[in-house]
Amino acid sequence: MVEDNPLSLKLIRVLLEGEGFEVRTAEDAEHARAVLEQFRPRLILMDIQLPGIDGLELTRQLKSDPARRDIPVVAITAYAMKGDEQKARGAGCDGYVTKPVDTRSLAALVRAHLHGPQPEVKHASAGGPGC
Repeated sequence: MVEDNPLSLKLIRVLLEGEGFEVRTAEDAEHARAVLEQFRPRLILMDIQLPGIDGLELTRQLKSDPARRDIPVVAITAYAMKGDEQKARGAGCDGYVTKPVDTRSLAALVRAHLHGPQPEVKHASAGGPGC
């Protein structure tokens, strides 16, 4: 997961690790690249608004790299304006999730992107605790 908000990062990490996922984190694009030199994830949860290089540009870079282009990238973003999902998908994101993330369905969303065809999965807050 690439996320610059420490609270969001901690919440999502705790939720996913509680569901049995191994989670590696990075707070910006530079750190994400360093992590990717040592570890090949099965999925990347990518915040769009990052300091320095934003999540869309990092996704473009990853998708242009033959060694990493097949890693699914799911945008997790507070951007919810018309056209933002299309921008994320245009940058190469395989999914788009709005914040606050529905913590009750996050593990299912990750599983859906790890197993089988990439569904059109879009979540908004369902009133539960979010990030």
